[in-house]
Amino acid sequence: MAITGKDMQDMFNKDVFTSKGVYCGKITDIELDIGRFKVRSLVIEAAKNSTLGKMVGGKKGIIVPYPVVQAVGDVVLVNHKILSGMPDENAPAEEMAEQTA
Repeated sequence: MAITGKDMQDMFNKDVFTSKGVYCGKITDIELDIGRFKVRSLVIEAAKNSTLGKMVGGKKGIIVPYPVVQAVGDVVLVNHKILSGMPDENAPAEEMAEQTA
């Protein structure tokens, strides 16, 4: 997935969702591999009341390797399975509570 400087600038503050539609937060930084001219990872600031925010607790967010990014458009989609502990959207409420606790 080729990315230009303008594309990278536009990625900041984009909403991030998993491939199953779970809201994660917003992109706050991009890590580059200058030697290879590639994006290495994205820094996602977890929204306070999101599932990801509950998972990381007091931490501000997570670093996601760029290969798990599935799509970049109006929002950014990342692979749901790579974020271990993310509840399945169709999981029963009790199961979701156990996974996020």
